[in-house]
Amino acid sequence: MSQSALLSPAPFGRMLTAMVTPFDKNGKVDYGLAADLANYLVDQGSDGIVVCGTTGESPTLTWQEQQKMLETVRNSLGSRAKVLAGTGSNSTSEAIEATKEAANSGADGALVVVPYYNKPPQEGLEVHFRAIANAAPQLPLMLYNIPGRTGCSISPSIVSKLMDCSNVVSFKAASGTTEEVTQLRNYCGSDLAIYSGDDALVLPMLSVGAVGVVSVASHLVGPDLKKIIESFLEGKYAEALYLHEILQPLFKSLFATTNPIPVKAALQLIGWSVGPPRSPLVSLNSEMKEKLMKILSSMGLI
Repeated sequence: MSQSALLSPAPFGRMLTAMVTPFDKNGKVDYGLAADLANYLVDQGSDGIVVCGTTGESPTLTWQEQQKMLETVRNSLGSRAKVLAGTGSNSTSEAIEATKEAANSGADGALVVVPYYNKPPQEGLEVHFRAIANAAPQLPLMLYNIPGRTGCSISPSIVSKLMDCSNVVSFKAASGTTEEVTQLRNYCGSDLAIYSGDDALVLPMLSVGAVGVVSVASHLVGPDLKKIIESFLEGKYAEALYLHEILQPLFKSLFATTNPIPVKAALQLIGWSVGPPRSPLVSLNSEMKEKLMKILSSMGLI
């Protein structure tokens, strides 16, 4: 097999930002600021924007708010970038309806997380994702595995079974290991586009076959993250490694506590008034904020 045959396509581009949801001083979604932020992120190198994922605080957004967020960002960006909607739920019927709505609202894809809390068996996961895929067959799907938040993990063998759904095209790998990428490629070959769900693992995951990243840090260092990916793909490994290493302190600080608490604080510090997270999440504490400020300052971001 030729080397080119081993490469997976990147259906949504190389760098997607899992965008925060901005709130105003009254705790309501600031849709105007969301549109501005989405355009800024594209200016900074994002090929796509994910709205209403984990970073977008989907657990505390109403479905109506999520729908309006998608429509706002889609209309604002036009054809400048791909727009994916977080449409996952631990209720199959809810996920189906949200995914169909996303398709009808012009989304380029849907990010569909493994069901949380009810911990379905592998057979249940196959039924769940197949039903969603069949309900919106024209909408490309990115399956999302993040066992640290959901309490269960979809197996590569089940993912391979779902590949007979033509719209199951990509996978966000957030288990914290590169082994997941290797196992997925063993089962699914190069037809499945695997995206790193962890900024700190972008370079290692690229090295074992990932095509890009769904990023949080790209809110702050989009050009550098994009450069890591481009340098790797161009064979400039030393350059990619250098950027990977100098960004690690920022990556760690952005996940020092529950995402999106730190990235919202960081955005406030660089001038984006995105508001605090919604309860039960809280603002970043003073000790962590001070450390974050030092890192942002050392990088010339503030």
